[in-house]
Amino acid sequence: MINIHCMNAIAKVGTDQFGPGYELCDRLEAADAIMVRSAQLHDVEFPDNLLAIARAGAGVNNIPLDRCADQGIVVFNTPGANANAVKESVICGALLACRDILGGINWVHENVDEPQIAKMAEKAKNQFSGRELAGKTMGVIGLGAIGAMVANASRSLGMKVLGYDPYLSLRSAWSLDRHVKHVTNLDDILINSDFITIHVPATPQTKGMIGRSSIAKMKDGVVFLNFARDALVDEQAMAEALDDGKVSRYVTDFANPITANMPRAIVMPHLGASTGEAEDNCAVMAANQLKDYIENGNINNSVNYPHADFGPLVSGARLCVFHRNIPTMIGQITGVVSEAGLNIENMSDKSMGEHAYSLIDISTDVPDEVAQAVTAINGVTRARVLRK
Repeated sequence: MINIHCMNAIAKVGTDQFGPGYELCDRLEAADAIMVRSAQLHDVEFPDNLLAIARAGAGVNNIPLDRCADQGIVVFNTPGANANAVKESVICGALLACRDILGGINWVHENVDEPQIAKMAEKAKNQFSGRELAGKTMGVIGLGAIGAMVANASRSLGMKVLGYDPYLSLRSAWSLDRHVKHVTNLDDILINSDFITIHVPATPQTKGMIGRSSIAKMKDGVVFLNFARDALVDEQAMAEALDDGKVSRYVTDFANPITANMPRAIVMPHLGASTGEAEDNCAVMAANQLKDYIENGNINNSVNYPHADFGPLVSGARLCVFHRNIPTMIGQITGVVSEAGLNIENMSDKSMGEHAYSLIDISTDVPDEVAQAVTAINGVTRARVLRK
């Protein structure tokens, strides 16, 4: 029986994917796999039998990725599963920024008891007038699943769109509207856009990438939207830019003491992916990735181990080996297999930084002693045998 422990409430449509042979458990120490959303795991001690952690969402800053890699624990996320929800939030934010809808709504609430509110509204509405999105330029920083959808949605609203992504994937490129102009210099986005939205992961390289120097290059009165990560923006610099009018609106999904007190900022309490549909999509994707890894050893959408996919295990056995990405490892692993008289039908070894993962299909069963001998090799983190 495979035990799945949920650190947060996970949509039932996701946990229902597991079926026979799996069981939801309340005890972390008994878990073979973890499903998580926002729970902080950095101070959590993981049991030796833990195989994987699936984050039902894209961000994984709540998970100790390096420590998990060192222990042979695969960490999955679900890129794109909540992309539509975030896309809609970005477009909503852009509309709120260029039309003072919030101000108008607040005016109605303040005058709710006025018998002549209809006539008063006709006089008051001019103070809430704004501008349209059509004809303006949207700059999209990061053209992954979310960024590409925002770019296409902006085009459908009649906007000109500039997209910047030095790591643009072929899949994202094919999904983009042909009128989205891909630029190779971030400055092209900063200088030419009326609206700028950012969709990149938070890494040491991207932390604070939108700071004073970046803001200084932007158009006067630009609207900046951040539904990715608060760490991407130097918030003190953004507050100053709002105060002096360089930035007309900062729309962010990350409420904190700085953003909550920014002048002319529109701050949301992390609502970007908070839809029932997004939670369902993330839960289903996370569960299926866990199942595929547990049953077949395949790794798809891991953030701490490389992609490796041999498809379903249909016969014989599959040896799955986590090891350090150092010389002679492959020879030592295959040497153990050969010494046991086993025939290798298919093999793959992929690496990600210091860590590597080998999949080895063998035509016959693999005795437990072989996995134990492989595990004993200096530099091997974990080895397990899957049998059909």
